Amino acid sequence: MANTLEMLAAEQFGPRAQAYVSSAVHSSGPDLDWIESHLKGRGEAAFVDVGCGGGHVAYRAAAHVRSVAACDPSSEMVRVVEATAAERGIANLSAVRGPAERLPFEDDTFDVAATRFSAHHWGDLDAGLRDVARVLKPNGLFLVADSAAPAKPLLDTHLQAVEVLRDPSHVRNYATAEWVAALGRAGFSIGETRAARVRIEFSLWTERMPTPEVAIAAIRRLQSTAPEEVQRHFSLEPDGSFLLDTVWIAATKR
Repeated sequence: MANTLEMLAAEQFGPRAQAYVSSAVHSSGPDLDWIESHLKGRGEAAFVDVGCGGGHVAYRAAAHVRSVAACDPSSEMVRVVEATAAERGIANLSAVRGPAERLPFEDDTFDVAATRFSAHHWGDLDAGLRDVARVLKPNGLFLVADSAAPAKPLLDTHLQAVEVLRDPSHVRNYATAEWVAALGRAGFSIGETRAARVRIEFSLWTERMPTPEVAIAAIRRLQSTAPEEVQRHFSLEPDGSFLLDTVWIAATKR
């Protein structure tokens, strides 16, 4: 029987849940600081981390808000986040299993929602954003940080190809314009957009999954034969490391 996308994602990320908790790449970064900056002074807020992964947004949020719900489609991720929160003495955090498209919460539950490097795995971005809007209260804040596709098709195609070779549960990195349009369709008004670039160390990037050698070889061939424009945009290095575009968006439910 063919895997569903949710099953595939669970197979990819479940066994590596603890690695994502301990990953230095995921547990820090200016995007995480940016999300936290929007939570300061919101001591009475109910917050949800959609596609929580290793829970790093949820752990940061817990210091600033009344309650945190960490939601992920992987039951193993949920278990590890619960255990880590208990180890750290975070009492206002609960973890629950569920995909972005079918969040296990009532309408108008949360004051703030966030998703960080998760949406490129969602099977249906529009459905996920609609469900985030559903569980947010009117005028609720939604914070997005994710890898982003370049607007030019040549660059976009290269990025999607290496991403899916590295991780078969990858769906799509969206360009900023695609994000803005999708958020608008879901009933959000855009308040802020930022662009940033992060260096991806190839060996760590592929080991974390882990990516099979045959797929690594395919990625390296794509990189080595890529047009000069692709190599220049991604600042491709001899060992395969590269620069990844990211987008940060703050939006408000209309």
